Amino acid sequence: MKPSNSVSVVQSVPAALAPLWRLAMNLRWSWRRETRDLFREIDPEKWSDFDENPRRMLMEASADRLRELAADPQYVAKIQSEEEDLNNYLQSSFWYQNTHAQHQVADQATVGESDLGPADPIAAYFSMEFGIHPSLPIYSGGLGVLSGDHMKSASDLGVPLIGVGLLYSYGYFTQSLSGDGWQEEHYEYHDPHLLPVEPVLDEKGYQLKVTVAFPEGRDIVIALWVAAVGRIPLLLLDTNIPDNPPEMQDVTDRLYGGDSEHRVRQEMVLGVGGVRAVNAFCDSRGLARPRVAHLNEGHAGFLGLERIRERMQEGLSFDAALAQVRAASIFTTHTPVPAGIDRFDMNLVRRYLGEGLPEDKRVVPGVPLDRCLDLGGEADPHRFNMAHMGLRLAQHANGVAKLHGDVSRHMFASLYPGYEPAEVPIGSVTNGVHLPTWTKPEMRSIIERLSDGQDLAVADEWTNADAVSDEELWQTRNKLRADLVGVARKAMKQSGLKRGQYEAQLNWTNRVLDPNVLTVGFARRVSTYKRLTLMLKNPERLRSILLNEERPVQFVIAGKAHPHDMGGKKFMQEIVRFADEAGLRDRFLFLPDYDIGLAGYLVSGSDIWLNNPVRPQEASGTSGMKAVMNGCLTLSISDGWWDEMPQEGYGWTIPTVETDDQMFRDQLEAEALYDLLEHEIVPMFYDRDEDGLPREWLSMIRRSMTELSPKVSCTRMVRDYTEQYYRPANHGARLVLRDNDAAQQFVNWKERVYQAWPNIRLEDLKIANARNSERAVTSGEPAHISVDVDLGMLTDSDVEVQAVTGRTDRDGNIVDPVITPMADNGEGRYWAELPIHEPGNLGYTVRVVPQHQLLPSPAELGLIKFY
Repeated sequence: MKPSNSVSVVQSVPAALAPLWRLAMNLRWSWRRETRDLFREIDPEKWSDFDENPRRMLMEASADRLRELAADPQYVAKIQSEEEDLNNYLQSSFWYQNTHAQHQVADQATVGESDLGPADPIAAYFSMEFGIHPSLPIYSGGLGVLSGDHMKSASDLGVPLIGVGLLYSYGYFTQSLSGDGWQEEHYEYHDPHLLPVEPVLDEKGYQLKVTVAFPEGRDIVIALWVAAVGRIPLLLLDTNIPDNPPEMQDVTDRLYGGDSEHRVRQEMVLGVGGVRAVNAFCDSRGLARPRVAHLNEGHAGFLGLERIRERMQEGLSFDAALAQVRAASIFTTHTPVPAGIDRFDMNLVRRYLGEGLPEDKRVVPGVPLDRCLDLGGEADPHRFNMAHMGLRLAQHANGVAKLHGDVSRHMFASLYPGYEPAEVPIGSVTNGVHLPTWTKPEMRSIIERLSDGQDLAVADEWTNADAVSDEELWQTRNKLRADLVGVARKAMKQSGLKRGQYEAQLNWTNRVLDPNVLTVGFARRVSTYKRLTLMLKNPERLRSILLNEERPVQFVIAGKAHPHDMGGKKFMQEIVRFADEAGLRDRFLFLPDYDIGLAGYLVSGSDIWLNNPVRPQEASGTSGMKAVMNGCLTLSISDGWWDEMPQEGYGWTIPTVETDDQMFRDQLEAEALYDLLEHEIVPMFYDRDEDGLPREWLSMIRRSMTELSPKVSCTRMVRDYTEQYYRPANHGARLVLRDNDAAQQFVNWKERVYQAWPNIRLEDLKIANARNSERAVTSGEPAHISVDVDLGMLTDSDVEVQAVTGRTDRDGNIVDPVITPMADNGEGRYWAELPIHEPGNLGYTVRVVPQHQLLPSPAELGLIKFY
């Protein structure tokens, strides 16, 4: 029956429940169980159906139920308690404020952030995606979850950041499987008025907007939204508004969903539009604009051009403006292989930078187009490289694990000619995960006792490993495994229905997995180097391990492949077909639609977390960190975060085979995987004492949790970023920004050094013991190395003369060189004293490198002079 008309029914929340709106609009509820419980109590079924979105819950809850709760004094008291707790959280001093207060009394000339107010942001953090909670679907995988955890931990520590991202209308795809196991993508529109975000309003109550010039000669208009992540504002940029024509509305439609031109458009909006959005937001809130920009990957690289434009408008030259921007920028790369870098056709970037348009119609008017293109240049003149741009725009750069930092230094060494990869100015901050988000309540209670009640946001070690009995630890692990089994059974039934099966055919899904069987978890983005199908190299041996009657094993697998990655989709299809065809569908499961919610059950309910990438192509691997915090043990290639951890007695390491024959390598490493499972892991899990407890297994869990968890905490990571990157970058920015002359003087110094460098001369290099003038030196006695240096037009303060020493290999190259600064004797002869500890062949040489207080690394200039 058709209605005669319709009317919109607006929700009216009783006054006693009004604080729920404020609680719903601060995403701190995503990591605070007590707040989530308030919304779940309204309607548990709807809470699940709405992806645990409290805003939707309030908007669509039954009026009768809300009135019932408003009349419940205990429920109202819990609301008031949670609101008071949120107020205390937002207003209290945490690690950063306490540290900052100490800095306030220090020398203002040497402390970077001493002139910032308590709420002024020290940095703006730009990322293509943020994984806060499934109810804010603007993430795809590890990069986004890392960004979300970064925001949460910064909030817990009181570090004043601003996050900047895109508000995608359709987010990333939801995943299902076809009848033959092929990944299918589905996109659902997300109305921002149903999400935990609010419009950023100007003084007149209108939504703030900024614009960016596009090559069609029209400006794209960007609306600003903000999500409150605890104390951190997360700015989200939205082009899906009536101000734009349809083709521009679609710029922020999907995450990683379009072609190269669509990607360039998104990255222009994120970078250039993001800087303008941060400025508008800070001005509207009376905050100081942050000096420091943190680029989480190269997607936001165009922001550097906008920051250069701002400074050139103030009268600086391009080079002086670049010097200021570099000093105040941080670039974090997550890319372990060149193929993972955003590279665009140079002509496409040229067009989007406004070639051929009047100067005032370009995206960054006044900034020389050729200099912009040079920032992204690479060996192939037809490609524009966003990672190269990020490194050239940022004086501070890092990888996301110690090994990944080393991989990155080698990968980008060509940008720093003359310098060894070890000297490339890319450091590392090992990723971490947000403990309150990724630990289940049952395990959180155990953690609080293991850490002896310390503040988990700043605890560097957990000191009370014996506070929890083996019985309680085993009971908790069994509960978490059973929870995973329950979730998996429901997911498998839903997957079967979507694959075209009838409900009558799916009774078997109620029996998949066994809550008492050793469970191996494997979940991550599906890409070639992660080797999803390594476990299938010997299917019969795997089948025998899974079906062992006395000591069975079960696998739970999840992950998404990029929509355009046919190879990744094929891997998933192989996994599904193996389970179907080998009669293992109850022991070997692929769970579709991997997201934050499903990940929480996988990392907590698995007994073993498997990670088998091609070493060293794993950047970090944060899923394994989440598993460790929940008492899951590690089985991994020594790559990413696991490579830098103590391993013996904390988990198991799959040996790496060093060979270029990938098929041979995969076969051997797969056999090693089977061996570890069959002969070490399975026996330890099933070896029980008279009380039915696997004592050795529990001992390893206790050791892994207490000693590794603090090392992989995201609060440790954010403290590292603050001390090693945010404060130094802010300090460097203050030095170069104190007046425009400082930047120009630095530029003039660089030009003088470039011109004078070819005229440097080194002569008469000698090495000898202090009491022996011959070439041979004696171990155990210091040796003196000296050289005559003619600096030409340069002075001693412009350079550092260095001795380079070390043992030599068969090819005569110095291995693991030691760099020792040399001093001038006042007459142009430089010398250094070297300790000689062991006999053997000692290689030595001397070099000259530039130095300046605004130059953190001499490699930046690409200048070096060897003897």
